[in-house]
Amino acid sequence: MKAKTRLFGEIEIEDEKIIKIEQGIIGFPDMQHFTLIFDAEAESKSSIMWLQSMDDGNFALPVIEPKIIISTYTPNVDEELIESLGELKDEDVYMLTTVTIPQDKIEEISINLKAPFIINMANNKGCQIIVEDDYPVKYKIYDILKKRKEGAGE
Repeated sequence: MKAKTRLFGEIEIEDEKIIKIEQGIIGFPDMQHFTLIFDAEAESKSSIMWLQSMDDGNFALPVIEPKIIISTYTPNVDEELIESLGELKDEDVYMLTTVTIPQDKIEEISINLKAPFIINMANNKGCQIIVEDDYPVKYKIYDILKKRKEGAGE
């Protein structure tokens, strides 16, 4: 599938790398086809990736694996909300959270732990849910990323 994107120009994505989010994402129910764009050469998995819409090339969300930030992040998920993903085996579950990067104050960078994306990597079906747990919508991560970068000697 080809797409013209605002951030990455024209891209060609193999069909098996398209993630189908049948219900769309929060605020954008008509966007149902996405792909993940990331730096395949990055040594660290702690980098921010992009959830690029294949339906609207102007739309891409920065995302990150929440367990990179909080290793204990295990939200309670209502089975009904994820039944459209098919059979979920632990090794096939991939979870992402959106990243908010303020233009004027990078120290305010945060992730949304309240509304993660859950993707079944076995069939590339995904959904975005709102968890019942007491996780914040804006969990600041600047200091965590800074310490991690300093620890890696970068």
